[in-house]
Amino acid sequence: MSFDKATIIDAKGLILGRMASSVAKRLLQGETVIVVNAEKAAISGKRLQIVKAAKTFLEVGHPRKGPFHQRRPDRIVRRTIRGMLPRQKPKGLQAFKRLRVYLGVPLEVEDKEIQTVLEASTDKLKSPYITVGELAKEIGGWTAEVE
Repeated sequence: MSFDKATIIDAKGLILGRMASSVAKRLLQGETVIVVNAEKAAISGKRLQIVKAAKTFLEVGHPRKGPFHQRRPDRIVRRTIRGMLPRQKPKGLQAFKRLRVYLGVPLEVEDKEIQTVLEASTDKLKSPYITVGELAKEIGGWTAEVE
């Protein structure tokens, strides 16, 4: 995949759902999208309610047979975007293949132009929020330090 033609979006300070819908639209239009700083995307709501809901959701399924649920921040963001694509259709599958999600900023894209999604900014939130990295740490899937 070429980083030259890709649209690079910084997820820092963006609401996860709103960012995911914007990224899904771009993917369906044929763009290649790279999301960086996935662990810094925000989920709106009270921290304890979000963590409790996530832990309850993770209990669903058989331990060895699935369904298996993602616990890493980059995989949570990728799965959220996948949920907004028509992945049962060929255009949805092709769109999902054009998506890359990274923790932090990889060296290949540091010097490239990084965009943001203004409609998804956490500045518009009046309620509290938790970052995806903090959620992943709470549910036991990510051990790196969260800022």
